Amino acid sequence: MSESDYRIIDSSSSQDKSSKSFSFSFTDINDWFISQQKISSKWKVIFFRLLATMVNAWIPILRAISILEKQEKDVILKKLYTNLVSGIKLWKNLSIWLRDYWGNFSDSECSIIESGEKTWKLNSALVQLADQTEKVAWISRKFKWALIYPAAIVSIMFAAIVLLMTMVVPKIVEMFWDKSKLPPLTQFLIFVSDFFINYLWLMLIFMFWFFVFIKLRYKTPDWKYRLDWILLKIPILWMINKKVILSKFARVFSNLLSSWISIVECLRIVSDVVWNEVYRQRLLLLREDVKKWVKIGESLEDDNLFPEMLVQMIKVWEETAKLDTIILKIADFYDDEVDQSVNNIQKLLEPFIIVTMSIVVWFIAVGIMQPIMWLADTLSEK
Repeated sequence: MSESDYRIIDSSSSQDKSSKSFSFSFTDINDWFISQQKISSKWKVIFFRLLATMVNAWIPILRAISILEKQEKDVILKKLYTNLVSGIKLWKNLSIWLRDYWGNFSDSECSIIESGEKTWKLNSALVQLADQTEKVAWISRKFKWALIYPAAIVSIMFAAIVLLMTMVVPKIVEMFWDKSKLPPLTQFLIFVSDFFINYLWLMLIFMFWFFVFIKLRYKTPDWKYRLDWILLKIPILWMINKKVILSKFARVFSNLLSSWISIVECLRIVSDVVWNEVYRQRLLLLREDVKKWVKIGESLEDDNLFPEMLVQMIKVWEETAKLDTIILKIADFYDDEVDQSVNNIQKLLEPFIIVTMSIVVWFIAVGIMQPIMWLADTLSEK
């Protein structure tokens, strides 16, 4: 074999290596993108329940996750199981590994799993987590629907008004020659129509930048506290907002307590679960009070953020050492309250929408019909 043949073999082997490294880099990028995809609450519930069933059947955790990996079709979950198997083979605890998985699992979920690992009650912890995730996800969906439904209705109403002012009113007004002699209501209607035609683009830009401004400011602690405080003061909406927060607080706090986690640590974890900054700061203050041996009921007494009924029930059950049980019942109570409040809002919105649209249509109809009737009277006199 000649020297040139060796060069050809060497160059081909180097090309193979470069192509392998190139394909490997693409695999890494693909894996990274898959890892960045958030795991939905629905799949979390399935994962917790299936794993709890296998652990309860005395199947080793490594084998249980391997079984889940083989039968899983979803790419995101399959990647989760693959990484779990690799981590457990390195003697890494399930709770520790889940904490590091791209923020998909909250501190409360990992703490409950960690407690289950330490107390040899992992199956109970997983079932408890599945119930908690399912309930919290349901209450969050209810709250989002309570926000989305009015926002969608207002958007539709605004779009209808824009359509009337930019397309319908100008066509009708064209039949009047001398607009200075029209009735005041009609002139005002023409003014509004001209404003929409000339400055609609400016209104849309302003609304867009307003929402961007609020979204960016919401990420800063001071503004987040102010905006969350405003949300707690908005009529009607504050009731649902408050009940959702109290439900989430009560359910997660109860599950953490039943997992034998200290109250001080429970309050720290719950303060991060509660998305409202006003409640978060109050729970951190409560944590400091508990550190000073102040009871929870005493610290929350006469606080507008926590209803008197909830505080009194906590006081009673603190004395009987069954705090986790009563708080879980409180969570169920507020779940039902949120469901009822959302249904009531939907029932109240329907007549409000009908009345509002009726007023708008009446305003436009009267503004257009007045000059037409005046014109008809003038022609009849002639």
